[in-house]
Amino acid sequence: MADNTYDAIVVGSGIAGGWAAKELTEKGLKVLLLERGRNIEHIKDYVNANKEYWEFPHRGGRTQKMIEDYPKLKRDYPLNEIVLDMWASDKDCPYTETKPFSWYRGYHVGGRSLLWGRQSYRWNKWDFEANAKEGIAVDWPVRYDDLASWYSYVERFAGIQGSKEGLEVLPDSEFMPAMELNCAEKDVKKKMEAFYKNRRKLIIGRSANITQPHYGRTNCQYRDRCWRGCPFGGYFSTQSSTLPAAMKTGNLTLRPFSIVTKVLYDKDTKKASGVEVLDANENKTYEFKSKIVFLCASAFNSSWILMNSATDIWPDGLGSSSNELGNNVMDHHFRTGASGTVEGFSDKYEYGRRPTGIYIPRFRNIYNDKRDYVRGFGYQGGAGRGRGVDVAEFTIGAGLKEALSVPSENWGINFLGFGEMLPYHENRISLNKDVKDKWGLPVLNMDVEIKENEKKMREDMRNDAKEMLEAAGVKNIQTYDWGYEVGMGIHEMGTARMGRDPKTSVLNGNNQVWDAPNVFVTDGACMTSASCVNPSLTYMALTARAADFAVAELKKGNL
Repeated sequence: MADNTYDAIVVGSGIAGGWAAKELTEKGLKVLLLERGRNIEHIKDYVNANKEYWEFPHRGGRTQKMIEDYPKLKRDYPLNEIVLDMWASDKDCPYTETKPFSWYRGYHVGGRSLLWGRQSYRWNKWDFEANAKEGIAVDWPVRYDDLASWYSYVERFAGIQGSKEGLEVLPDSEFMPAMELNCAEKDVKKKMEAFYKNRRKLIIGRSANITQPHYGRTNCQYRDRCWRGCPFGGYFSTQSSTLPAAMKTGNLTLRPFSIVTKVLYDKDTKKASGVEVLDANENKTYEFKSKIVFLCASAFNSSWILMNSATDIWPDGLGSSSNELGNNVMDHHFRTGASGTVEGFSDKYEYGRRPTGIYIPRFRNIYNDKRDYVRGFGYQGGAGRGRGVDVAEFTIGAGLKEALSVPSENWGINFLGFGEMLPYHENRISLNKDVKDKWGLPVLNMDVEIKENEKKMREDMRNDAKEMLEAAGVKNIQTYDWGYEVGMGIHEMGTARMGRDPKTSVLNGNNQVWDAPNVFVTDGACMTSASCVNPSLTYMALTARAADFAVAELKKGNL
């Protein structure tokens, strides 16, 4: 459209931003989709998708140079040469830490929708009620029934494989045919469920991997190379799903290398008039106008934009009048559990590389169970049979190949806990204006930690895993706690929470900023609590719901 004017601007092109672009364009709006990083084109730019490990200079590992250049990313598995160019540069995009925080970001078209673990679960009814019942933080302004139809809507388009279980604690989705548990997992499932009389379940991990052709995408090929980008479109990403749908309408303009520095706020109308953009290549500033703005830049970046906006009216930024902007940071704490060996299947091996594992739904603090902490946890993990034969020092050639082809004697299995973190007001991010990024913009400072509730929960996460493995007859069981820093779950949430009262929340029940009703925030920033299941499916549902509301309000002339 002329004069840099659009009906809607969407900031960020990850899971939430892709959905916003799709929904708004399909409803007839002219939409500008802004992404701070480079473009990654579907298939063409998945440069490592078909490489074997021996084709990488360091067999997919990390070098001392990478460790030096990525002091934050090195803290966990994301630092490796296979997907190094998919993660934001620690040097160009620094942040500071009052308390240790691991922030792993994907600054490119598609964002972390190219990198995510694809685990896709609905929240249950208790997740939306817990804050109010327990007097923690503020009440969610929505309930499960408000989102149920939107969960179904996004699931049918995204494509979620899984099994129908009829569990209150983990509501079923609109499923594609489920992937199959392997022989060791089936054995553990049978024995574990019998021991607990079905009060604890082991199911296939529900994931956004399609198991049959879907909207022009080819079903999963069991390569388990998802985070390199899938040439088949076998998993849900912006590139494979929402972006093609939005482009098909002819209503979308995509602009990479566009760092949104602020929302432009009109004092007279008390609404946003657009956004200010710093071109990452030219280092020039541009303004783009629109009737509505969707902030979907990922939780912390969306809040960073709000903090940097309308500071002449609110010194702490647009949406800060409640004193909640930047507060209530959450993640999922994990890296603790138990593992062991499953005997009796030495004549069996796996076929293919299934891109999901097992899931054990939450069983603590529901029904008659009561612990000395609130909320709960689930488990991800799975069983596999690796290569376990010792290779003699001077084995070469055919002898080496033969030795490496012999599988280990037994199957191994791992239960890794994922726990809910409470929304503590004092866990916060803030602007650090003393430190600047590559473009001279202030960075975020992290002041976040887990507390006693999470620490008590972690003891159960570890001990319960051991108990369940014992009940299933697993041998050589060992518990572990690898240590956890907030952020390692890569599920950062909060900082611009939804609520029922503008005095205690940043957003209302339709994801509108109380201080500027034509600004919507639908990524992880909007979350009022965290549940213990992966949040991305909820972001999708909230975004589709908010887009539907926004267009209806536009048509009524209310925005």
